[in-house]
Amino acid sequence: MAGPESHESLEYTPTWVVAAVCTIIVVISLLVERFLHYLGKFLKHNQQDALYKALQKLKEELMLLGFISLLLTVFQRTISRICVSRRLFHHMLPCKENSFPSNQEVHRAKGLKLQLTWNNRKLLSEDEGSDICMRQGKVPLLTLEALHQLHIFIFVLAVVHVVFCATTMVLGGAKIRKWKLWENDIRKGLPKKETLSAEELSTHVQQHREFVMEHTAGLQQRSVVLNWIMSFLKQFYASVTKSDYRALRSGFIMRHCSSNPDFDFHKYMLRTLEDDFKIVVGIRWYLWLFVVLFLLLNVNGWHTFFWLSFLPLVLLLAVGTKLEHIITCLAQEAAEKPTDGQVPEVKPSDHHFWFNQPGILLYLIHFILFQNAFELAYFFWIISTYGFYSCIMEKVGYIVPRLLVGVIIQVLCSYSTLPLYTIVTQMGDMFKQAIFDEQLRSTLHGWAETIRKRKKPKTVGVSSFMKMINSNSKTAVSGGRIQMQNTTSEADGSSEVAERPIALE
Repeated sequence: MAGPESHESLEYTPTWVVAAVCTIIVVISLLVERFLHYLGKFLKHNQQDALYKALQKLKEELMLLGFISLLLTVFQRTISRICVSRRLFHHMLPCKENSFPSNQEVHRAKGLKLQLTWNNRKLLSEDEGSDICMRQGKVPLLTLEALHQLHIFIFVLAVVHVVFCATTMVLGGAKIRKWKLWENDIRKGLPKKETLSAEELSTHVQQHREFVMEHTAGLQQRSVVLNWIMSFLKQFYASVTKSDYRALRSGFIMRHCSSNPDFDFHKYMLRTLEDDFKIVVGIRWYLWLFVVLFLLLNVNGWHTFFWLSFLPLVLLLAVGTKLEHIITCLAQEAAEKPTDGQVPEVKPSDHHFWFNQPGILLYLIHFILFQNAFELAYFFWIISTYGFYSCIMEKVGYIVPRLLVGVIIQVLCSYSTLPLYTIVTQMGDMFKQAIFDEQLRSTLHGWAETIRKRKKPKTVGVSSFMKMINSNSKTAVSGGRIQMQNTTSEADGSSEVAERPIALE
């Protein structure tokens, strides 16, 4: 005879219920899939290749999370039938042992909802795995209910990660787009001729000295400690000023494309941000290692959840301070070199960055954003699964600071630190390779088409022209970045030298 709970299986569930639930799930899944598909087509149509690759990376991460959830579903009965000694469940508990009802000692892994007693709980507690372990005098490694709660956690983590990535891109892009006015103003003020008049030269020198004076005036230049303190404070109220932007732009152009002062530095930075976004949206193996370590150390009385919430804040402040200090160092170096009447120019160099690697800062920002997303995802999961007054949530005095710190980290990192990183890391020795690949291909194709249309006897063939460009185009590639060298091309018996990178128009 069927047990009292047998009617809960699909065998005794109305077909219209099964069909309705499946329809809703399939429709929602198809809508999300179509949305991502058309979003990708929109990005490709608008030639947003970096964002398109970031979207593909995001799809990969969502697929990975879905695969993890699928594995939990497929092996849930196998996992629930793994029995372990009761003594192992007396150590490293997220809640105090006396917070469980007395009859729940054998089944403490079946969930931690304190507002429900053992006699009234039925969700999936009477599963076959629990019965097998009880007959052996043991407890299941994970019950079906605990696995179900892990499914919810994976879903919440995926949603929060996507939302935070979108927020980061929107806020960071909005801050950088504000600099477009500075870019337009600077390009309008550029001299139309190579020889500067006395007034134009005086204005040019004054603008660069303004940048130097902002960072070297007073005791700031004399005291190293005060220098770092000012760098720490500056990231909160004026991370990048117009004089900073002008000087860094000038230093970048003088280092990499001195023959093209009209280079669109702002558009270059936007494409750099889009390219870096591909890294930010990903979840690398060491981030999963951090998740596992956090779940392991979330022991009652250790307040791991509370203390780890301050780790991304400390790292964020350290990164922001370092970036501001790099700008100050560039200003101090510029102040030491020029003599009277000379322009104090910024000299980009990798030695200002930690271990001479500007890319390290991006990985730190990536870790900061992911850990913050994980912290808040874990918080929302606890509320939705166990309630606000769960023992895992701890006291209200621990909850409010965590939420406040999480919001501060997200806003500060997205709107201040990430844009600051985008402009300061251009002060390294190299270009970023991925920014120019598409531009180089499209430009070479345009040159080849121009030669084909000429149809002159002396004009070199398209294939010969492409070979000539490839042989004379010298690039120095290092660590995923590229520095353009002089490009010499000879066509129709003439020789011309192009020393500028492809203009981002």
